[in-house]
Amino acid sequence: MISTHDVSMNSAKYARMGEQECKKIHMATLEILERTGVDVHDEKARDILIDGGATADGIRVRMPEHMVTSALSTAPERITLYDRNKNAAIRAWGYNTYYGGGSDCLNILDHNTGKRRDPILQDVINAARVMDALPEIDFLMSLVLPRDVHQSIYDRYQMEVMLNNTTKPIVFVSPDFEGCRAAVEMCEAVAGGVEEFKRHPFATCYINVTSGMVINEEAIQKCIYLAEKGLPQLWIPLNAGGVNSPATTAGCMASMNAGIMLGIVLSQLVKKGAPIAVPGWNGGPYNLQTMVGNYVLADEQGVATSMGRYYNLPVFGLGGSTDSKTLDHQCAIEMTISLTTALLHGANIVHDVGFMDAGLQGSLQLLVMANETIGFLRAATKGVTVDDETLALDVIEEQGPTGTYLSHPHTLRHYKEPFYSKLFDKGSYSMWEKKGKLTMEQKAAKVVDEILKKHKGEPLPEDVQAKIKAIVKREQDWIDSK
Repeated sequence: MISTHDVSMNSAKYARMGEQECKKIHMATLEILERTGVDVHDEKARDILIDGGATADGIRVRMPEHMVTSALSTAPERITLYDRNKNAAIRAWGYNTYYGGGSDCLNILDHNTGKRRDPILQDVINAARVMDALPEIDFLMSLVLPRDVHQSIYDRYQMEVMLNNTTKPIVFVSPDFEGCRAAVEMCEAVAGGVEEFKRHPFATCYINVTSGMVINEEAIQKCIYLAEKGLPQLWIPLNAGGVNSPATTAGCMASMNAGIMLGIVLSQLVKKGAPIAVPGWNGGPYNLQTMVGNYVLADEQGVATSMGRYYNLPVFGLGGSTDSKTLDHQCAIEMTISLTTALLHGANIVHDVGFMDAGLQGSLQLLVMANETIGFLRAATKGVTVDDETLALDVIEEQGPTGTYLSHPHTLRHYKEPFYSKLFDKGSYSMWEKKGKLTMEQKAAKVVDEILKKHKGEPLPEDVQAKIKAIVKREQDWIDSK
C-alpha cells in the first residue's frame, strides 16, 4: 500500500521482490552470518557481539540465527524526525516517502555559468536555503564538500551552516567518529539539551559502512554511540556486485544484508529499541563496463527496499539523481525514474536529490527540477477520494449534458486541488514565445536566483549560534594542534 502525504491507496502497489524471494535472501543471509561471518574492525563491538552469543576468530565474527531474530523483534518499525520547532516532519515507516538532497559532492554545476567548479562553504549555505525553500524537499543534506575549510573537519562547518539556514530535518555525514559526536553536540545545543534532542530528533547520521561483509571501525563507533543515546541512525553497508560480492543480484543482496543485520544486532544489543534504518539502494551488479560507481542502475532498483519492507524497518533510499554530467535527456530520465521507483517500492527517507555524475557533482537547478517532479509524482500516486462530494451527481444532474461548470460553486470549491506545476510549460506556443522561450534549465536557474535573493531560513537565536560556533572552533583548534 502506497501512502503519499497520508493518503492511502490499496490499488497501487509495486514490489521488486515478493515475500518468497525476500525470505530466500534472508535465509541465505543467516547462513552467511553463521558459516562465513563478517569482518568487524572494532574490538568493543566484537566484545558486545560475543557477549550476545556470537563467536569471533580474530576480526571475523559469526552469529547464530537467534541473535538476528531477537534483534529484529526489538528494532522499531518507525523513525520520526522533527523539524527544529519540534513538529513531526518525517514519519519513516510503511510506504511513507520523503525526499531530500545528498552530501559531499566534490564539484558543483554552477547555475549561473553552466560550468563545473570547486564548491565552497557558501555553496553549502546556498544549497541549504534552496532546499529549505522548495516545498517538496522534506529534509536537508549538505550537497557539496566545501574546499575553503579544513578538509579534515569540513563536516563540522557543513553542520553549522545547515543548522543556521533551515528548520527542516537534517541528514548529516561525518568522515570520522569525532565529527558525528560534534554534530550531535550542536543539535543538542540547538534543541536545548540532551534529552530535548532525544525526544525530538531533527537530525540523523548517515553511516557509511565499507561493505556488507567488512564493517569499518568508524561506522561501528557511530552505531554504538547513537544507539547508547537512543538516537536514530541510518546504517548503510553497500556492495558492488561483481567487485566485492557476487555479480548476481541475489548474491550481492544476501552478502550486503549480512552487514545490515549485523548493524541491527549490534544496535539492539547496545540498547533494545534503538531506532535504525536500512539501505534502500544497491544490492545489485556494479557497472563492470565502466567500473564507475553509478547512482542509477536498472538492475538494483527496489531490491534493497524490498528487503527493508520485508523486515518492516525504516528504509533510507536514493532518488532524484543522475549519472549524466549535464542537464540533458539522460539527466531527466534517470532523475524521474529513480524518484518514481523509490516512491513505488516504499523507500522512506530518500536522499541524493540533485546529484549528478556518479555523485561527484551537485546541482541546485536539478534540485529545483526534481522538486517539480516530486510534486507531480505525489499527485499522480495519491489516493482518489470517492464520495458524494467528489462524485458530484447533483451537480451533473443540475448542469446536464450541455451545462458549464466553470463558474459553478462546486468548481470554485475544488479547482485549486490539482497539481499545477510552476516550472513545467503547459501553455500554448505563443505564450511560451511571449515569456522568452525559456528552457527548463533556464527556468530552474531563475528559480534558484529568486530563492537566493528572497528566501532566508528561520535564524537560530544568537546565543545558540554562539554555542554551535564554539563547537566548530573547538574542532578547528583540535585539528590545528595535531
